[in-house]
Amino acid sequence: MNVTKIISIVLLVLSLGLGYYLISSVKSTIDDQAMIAEREGAIIEKLMLIREAEEVYLEVNGNYTSDWDKLIDFIENGQYPIIQKKERVVTLSYGADSSIITYDTLDIIPAKERIFKTAHNVNAANNGTFVSFAVAPGEEAIKGAPAYTLVQNGKNVTHKFKESGRVKSRKRFTAGQEITKGDLMMSLEETKYDQSIDISRLAYVPGYEYSEEVKFDIFAAEIERSNTLVDVVEVKNPKPFDPTRSENNEAKNKKPLRFGSKTDVTLSGNWE
Repeated sequence: MNVTKIISIVLLVLSLGLGYYLISSVKSTIDDQAMIAEREGAIIEKLMLIREAEEVYLEVNGNYTSDWDKLIDFIENGQYPIIQKKERVVTLSYGADSSIITYDTLDIIPAKERIFKTAHNVNAANNGTFVSFAVAPGEEAIKGAPAYTLVQNGKNVTHKFKESGRVKSRKRFTAGQEITKGDLMMSLEETKYDQSIDISRLAYVPGYEYSEEVKFDIFAAEIERSNTLVDVVEVKNPKPFDPTRSENNEAKNKKPLRFGSKTDVTLSGNWE
């Protein structure tokens, strides 16, 4: 074998090796990015659940909490009152109008139901004559799908759902009954979060093994802003999977994943 052939073989081997290295490097980078995206997606979903729980906790207790045990117990065992606000205007003896506001407790539901689910009312979009519903109680309503049909100006008009969810209840209308714009037609119930989640693990950042588990940093306090006391809360992942996320990063959306603020009245997440 002459020198030329030996050099050719060596160059071929080196080329194949370099090609394999480059392909492996690109694939590894793509795999790492996919892994980071998947884990951050799970973190964002949990942060959204924590945010929802803190919002409801504030509505019931008048403040946020930085105590994970209290928040978990509230989700599992807390109660949430459904309150209706009514305002009535009366004319006083000297001619001025005065507003009288009353609050009625319509129902008390588990806090978990309020946190994990949301209700959507379907109201009549126009005046018309009732024809039929497109879905029955217990069935799934899909945004953009037919909801109910009315006769309007002599024509059948099918109105569509603006939200998705399960039909929890619907009004008892009969064919030919007159409907007024704004009348409640039916109520939907939408599940916002996976109800099989282990609430006892709420404080832990998903994606880490039990041997190296990481807790979210949580802060809640009452601070003074413009001479007024306000409640603030912040929850963040202290150990990002993405190495480019840093507290020193000037871009808000490249800091560690979080929602809320220690100094401002906000619940926005930096992924939004």
